[in-house]
Amino acid sequence: MHALLLDLDGVLYEGNRAIPGATDVMAWLEAEQIPHLFVTNTTSRPRSALVDKLAKMSIEVREEAILSPPAAAKRWLTEQGVRRVALFVKPATQCEFDDFDVLPEDAENGADAVVIGDLGDGWRFDVLNRAFRLLMAQPHPRLVALGMTRYWEAPDGLRLDTAPFVAALEHATGQRASVLGKPARPFFETALAQLGVTAEATCMVGDDVRTDVAAAQALGIHGVLVQTGKFRPADLESNVHADAVLDSIADLPAWWSEHATG
Repeated sequence: MHALLLDLDGVLYEGNRAIPGATDVMAWLEAEQIPHLFVTNTTSRPRSALVDKLAKMSIEVREEAILSPPAAAKRWLTEQGVRRVALFVKPATQCEFDDFDVLPEDAENGADAVVIGDLGDGWRFDVLNRAFRLLMAQPHPRLVALGMTRYWEAPDGLRLDTAPFVAALEHATGQRASVLGKPARPFFETALAQLGVTAEATCMVGDDVRTDVAAAQALGIHGVLVQTGKFRPADLESNVHADAVLDSIADLPAWWSEHATG
């Protein structure tokens, strides 16, 4: 192994607090010149806002070192020739889609694609039903999911993420979503291509035993689980067996020095 993919939320930070040792790990990555990319399913804010958030925790990350679902979706939608999109993302994230014609918030038809991200408290019956009506309009637009994370660890406890709402729309419409985030294979393949590395030479570090670890392992990427963020002890009893389980990201340099070269 000589390259790393790292989740952000739950791995480098929790809420507005850096995981102890995270800044030292960033310094280690730079000093050892280890190729790395931050792969996140965060869709509630653009990459520039993530950079600013991390900087306030003394964690310096370049915007181009972050692969997020909105960035991947923008590239994919452009390749597919999509022009008119209906967005179900938080207002801060809409800037990632400035190159498209975004439908008004009351439109119920006319979309080439319906993009579903993390709306948080913005999910209400009328909002979800509008997405349903857009998808049922003729001709049927594409259903695009910005990741399929089931839940995340918020300051007040676990909260639903994008996947449950996408699953509801898939069930109601009979469509299958094009997933542009973890755990989808194309998202990881995009990350590997951006780094210019093979799956076998890469390790994914995350706090979600399925979305991070199992999804990476399915491509031949090594999967390391950290016991921070959304991690729960029950994860160790699942049918997913991480290549390593670390207390936190702070333990990564020592584990890497022992195992990376085999």
